[in-house]
Amino acid sequence: MVAKAISARQPSLVKQFSVFTANRLGRLYDLTALLGSHQVHVLALTVLDTTDSAIIRLVTDDPERARELLHQNEFAYTESEVIVVELDSTTELGKLMAALLEAEININYLYSFIPHPQGKSIMALSMEDNEMAEKVLTRHQFRVLRQTDISR
Repeated sequence: MVAKAISARQPSLVKQFSVFTANRLGRLYDLTALLGSHQVHVLALTVLDTTDSAIIRLVTDDPERARELLHQNEFAYTESEVIVVELDSTTELGKLMAALLEAEININYLYSFIPHPQGKSIMALSMEDNEMAEKVLTRHQFRVLRQTDISR
């Protein structure tokens, strides 16, 4: 009998929430206060606003609890995965962009994390093809973080 190797399931990529809300005073505060009052820490954040509405994109250290809170408090949101890459220095940003350009992978948008405790920079990237982007970045010696790397 031949034993069959079962590949271990890799931890999931980092979860991003895109919260859709009216563009009005205090809405960002409402969201961050809600999460903070339940010990859900916002690790990265970007806001895209128009005259009437806003999209608040964020990454937390506890996506399951964040999902519950968004649902319970009737925040309209979608959930997606982003590639999160650790950079040792600002000079690596150019190398990161060059690796993705060489592979002809489109970046939809990107934003940085709030400073990492070990002093490294962390970027969240929404990619055209996450799987291919991860392979390219790993091949170029970039550390791609998983949700388990940033969660409590």
